[in-house]
Amino acid sequence: MSANLIVALGNPGKEYEFTRHNIGWLCLDQWKDSLNWKNKFKGEYDQKDYFGNKVYFLKPQTYMNLSGESVAPVKNFFKIEIQDILVIHDEIDLPYGCISFKKGGGLAGHNGLKSIASSLGTNSFNRLRMGVGRPAKGSVSNYVLSSFDKEEEIALGPYLVKSIEAIEFYLKSGIDKSANQYNKKNLI
Repeated sequence: MSANLIVALGNPGKEYEFTRHNIGWLCLDQWKDSLNWKNKFKGEYDQKDYFGNKVYFLKPQTYMNLSGESVAPVKNFFKIEIQDILVIHDEIDLPYGCISFKKGGGLAGHNGLKSIASSLGTNSFNRLRMGVGRPAKGSVSNYVLSSFDKEEEIALGPYLVKSIEAIEFYLKSGIDKSANQYNKKNLI
């Protein structure tokens, strides 16, 4: 039986709870089987069985730029292979409501991804990029740390539910088929 690790990136604290940067956390918080979070590995984690595999879910409780300090211990403790890790993160280069699966690749200045790559010694882990759009003007960091606007808030529920369906498809079918099925697809 192989094991998968689904990592959702975000920042702890009430002030970050409903920000674009925390869309990964929001996604796992909506998981339909309701995850029962336990505190360990500098994060919150749970384990479920899907399609004959163990799946570990992790929300690092470090700040975004230290996410690797939580991911590496979980990977090592449960002996999870790099190719079986999926990191869910916000993506400014995709419009809000679009997702994209990606196998390895660049880190696009994302501090959470940089930390994970540094801690794992590789950037070849899989990603689910959740589009949050790019600010029309102003600072990118202020934008991703800001709350969703009213229109985005209305669409957030369906966006998260359909993203969960995409993650379940990934667990069943793998990264290549998931990329073919979902990449650049608007879910709302």
